[in-house]
Amino acid sequence: MYYQSFIDNEFIDASNGARMSVANPATGEQWAEVPACTGDDVARALASSQKAQKDWALLPPIQRAQHIYAIAEGIEKERDLFEELLVKEQGKSRAEAAGEVTDTIRYMTYSAEAARRLRGDIFPSDNPREQLFIYKVPYGVTLGLMAYNYPLALIGRKVGPALVTGNTMIIKPHEATPVTASVFCRIVKEAGVPAGVINMVTGTGAEVGAPLTESPIVRMITLTGSIRAGQMIAEASAKNITALSLELGGSAPFIVLKDADIDAAVEAAVIARFANAGQVCICNETVLVEEAIADEFTEKLLKRAAEVKLGDPATNGGMGPITTPAALERVERIVAGSVAGGAKIAIGGKRPTEAEFQGGNWFEPTVLVDATPETAAVQEEIFGPVLPIVRVKDYEEALAIANDRPDGLSAYLWTQNPSVYMDAIQRMETGTIFLNTGIIGYIQGYHNGHKLSGVGGEDGVHGIEGYLQKRTVYQKF
Repeated sequence: MYYQSFIDNEFIDASNGARMSVANPATGEQWAEVPACTGDDVARALASSQKAQKDWALLPPIQRAQHIYAIAEGIEKERDLFEELLVKEQGKSRAEAAGEVTDTIRYMTYSAEAARRLRGDIFPSDNPREQLFIYKVPYGVTLGLMAYNYPLALIGRKVGPALVTGNTMIIKPHEATPVTASVFCRIVKEAGVPAGVINMVTGTGAEVGAPLTESPIVRMITLTGSIRAGQMIAEASAKNITALSLELGGSAPFIVLKDADIDAAVEAAVIARFANAGQVCICNETVLVEEAIADEFTEKLLKRAAEVKLGDPATNGGMGPITTPAALERVERIVAGSVAGGAKIAIGGKRPTEAEFQGGNWFEPTVLVDATPETAAVQEEIFGPVLPIVRVKDYEEALAIANDRPDGLSAYLWTQNPSVYMDAIQRMETGTIFLNTGIIGYIQGYHNGHKLSGVGGEDGVHGIEGYLQKRTVYQKF
């Protein structure tokens, strides 16, 4: 199957005819192709987005919202197709794919609903017969850079807010998961969105990503990706002082104290680690469990983790493959380094040997015990189905380990002590804290990182606000 890029409401091939393959992570099968776009294609997309933006911004927000609603309705009509593509392209189970489609629709409709809530400010002047207004206006052309773990939801998460606030957007999907983006663009065209409001180019970071991020036409970049990717984007866009919203990685601590509901914490720890094969930026990356309950907690967690089964993501409700071969190799390297550093594999720890898993990017659900803060799987963001368990003396030691990290995207804390969790709200250096609850992300919340985990953020009123810049007006009358 061949899926094209999308520029100026037309589906296009690369200017030189080049193509790149897309693999099924469950089998390794090369099942689709997309254009390997060039600098010329990028230039066309930039020109198209720039031309369309002025008229788009002048539309009343509610009219922009009608187009966003139409896209959401189109996604719902093609739900089965999108679920099938997500399974085949990214490797998540059908149930997880269904959840992603639902989330995408919610991202779009939430943004459309915000059309009548966009607002500026009026402040009193220091002088008579004068008004001070602060308008909020779009940046212009925005660039959405997508990670491979949620190929469709990340599009909805970025496109909806960008469009309702009067920006146009160029979508650059990850090389491993570009097919969903192409089909999304078909929905865009069918929804009657004006030409140039959404463009999409597929290709490599060098050929497509670099000229986009370095272009002075792009006035805002929104990225979901690794810390290293964020650093590269920040460096590449610095010359143009491009506005940035960087939702980057992080290694979330999952702190369990002696007064916690152990059974509930175990269930939450397993779900938050092995969902989407561990490829969730806010998932549980390391358990820090208080020594007094460590044996009981570990025994129960190992029993529950052993219930997580691998299987064909099209039919299995358990855990699917890792999306890319490079990510699989990275997980293997981290596990090997952890064992070399003294950690022990309690379950899993390798690629499965059964015939049905040969050819794909499979790795067993893995738990490491006897880990320390220096263990490789604790130090690095694994982004795969590996969970190290570290024993700690008390809350203060767990907090110190968590805050010592250079990143700070999310953290989990299980305790019944209000003094402890209120202290954590004040002192824990992270963008999101889950208190006595598992992994979740409401659209009306705000998803952002502290320290190396990024700047800006997404979702909710604060996420939409991030797509607007301020313009101050002093008016005499």
